[in-house]
Amino acid sequence: MQKNYQNSLAIFENFKIRRHYDEKNEIWYFSIIDVCGALTDSINPTDYLKKLRKRDKDLGLYIGTNCPQVEMITETGKKRKTLAGNLEQLFRIIQSIPSPKAEPFKRWLARVGYERIQEMTDPEKSLNRSREYWQKMGRSQKWIQQRMMGQETRNKLTDYWSEHEVKKGEEFAILTNIIHQEWSDLSVKDHKNLKSLKTQNLRDHMSEEELIFTALAELSTRRIAETDKTKGLEENKIPAKKGGKIAKDARVALEERIGQSVVTGKNFLPKLKNKKSLR
Repeated sequence: MQKNYQNSLAIFENFKIRRHYDEKNEIWYFSIIDVCGALTDSINPTDYLKKLRKRDKDLGLYIGTNCPQVEMITETGKKRKTLAGNLEQLFRIIQSIPSPKAEPFKRWLARVGYERIQEMTDPEKSLNRSREYWQKMGRSQKWIQQRMMGQETRNKLTDYWSEHEVKKGEEFAILTNIIHQEWSDLSVKDHKNLKSLKTQNLRDHMSEEELIFTALAELSTRRIAETDKTKGLEENKIPAKKGGKIAKDARVALEERIGQSVVTGKNFLPKLKNKKSLR
């Protein structure tokens, strides 16, 4: 997960809301689909929104006229356009969604703008917020420490890529998948499927061992790339494979010693709740 992706997220209860900050106009835009999911617990928030717009003609017209398609960063680092709304537009949409979370969500939205200003002047506040979120989710201090150390390792690797002619987005995703495939014998997608994840961040559901081997693979990749002075996507595929292989060899050695697989389907997903649907 890129640091840009992490910075583009806001947390409401257990839900991750994608967001984009328009620096020029100093406006937050939030994914309307993610907001619908957070307020309704719908299994398919995209379908929920479609039905809501069809049922409420005035709302449908309002969204179509006022809400733009905004590029937001996905977990893989790719940019995808999604229907988005600023604070004023979201307040209007929330009025049409029957949810006991409406008022708490409005207060949360109002607070986000203030937090953004704080984080721009003091980035440590963003890190503290992530730590608090993981604590609320029941993660151990050891897990949190490893998660944050792994993120710093990841950031140093993506910084190297950015500075050496690797394009953010699809090329970052390609290299990330190569590294992951090499060390774990699974693509990122297959690893998420193994853990029964959909939109969730894979690293937030890794075990301590999985985090450590991911970090080892990315650290090794960066050091090899720095030594070989690789540039561009094609050249950086080589250290990606070599770095991943170093972590794989260590993983296999540990698995042989302890007699069990490091890569598992375990996750930190909450227990299933009754899902609401719009009829």
